[in-house]
Amino acid sequence: MEPSNTVENQLESMIIKTNLKQEVYQKTVSSFALLKEVLKELAEEYSEKLKDKVYENILPAYQEKGLFEAEFRIGGDLLIFSMHSNVFVFNREHPLWKLNYIKNNPLNAYCGVFSIYNFLADSFKYNRMEDLGYLVTRIFVNHENHFFVEGKRQSGEVVKDFEKDELTKEYLKEIIETTIQYATNFDLLVPPYDQVKIASVEQMHAEIYHSKIQTGKRLGFKFNSDDV
Repeated sequence: MEPSNTVENQLESMIIKTNLKQEVYQKTVSSFALLKEVLKELAEEYSEKLKDKVYENILPAYQEKGLFEAEFRIGGDLLIFSMHSNVFVFNREHPLWKLNYIKNNPLNAYCGVFSIYNFLADSFKYNRMEDLGYLVTRIFVNHENHFFVEGKRQSGEVVKDFEKDELTKEYLKEIIETTIQYATNFDLLVPPYDQVKIASVEQMHAEIYHSKIQTGKRLGFKFNSDDV
């Protein structure tokens, strides 16, 4: 092969991949904007149903935090929705590569991602910087708006419908409501005595002023194995 042809092939490949990643990014931005719409609608819907049944300060609330982030607070839980600005491809051991949809066009494997983290609302209210949050759901979307989900209480075989499923408001609502249900049922446990029996002066000052001893819903939480 002539060197010039090799260079041309490399440039062509680079152009294809660069354009593809830009398409994926734009699709992810659009999908994340749709997710924000769903969150806002859910906050209004839940608040209307709960307004005479719970204290006003724990009614569901939605807050947009910019292009790449949004928050949904319900009761003592805070769900943070975060979109990554980069595009990813999966390692060769991922079940995605077994799909004909990917085998026939490996470019379909390039995805944008947004993640949903569960924190205690008080962790942010009292600025407890050592508190822990947990990744509970990840949503992947490609340039054709096809998607799959991995996470707590989401569908078992995560990639089986990637070839045909397109991300819509209906799917997003289902995913978000599943995540909300998991987060609100994922209770705060008292840490083992031996892990909190010794405290520093600094921790005590923090505890006195802001309840800042490190808090998380589980100690030793593992995304792949821990569940309710």
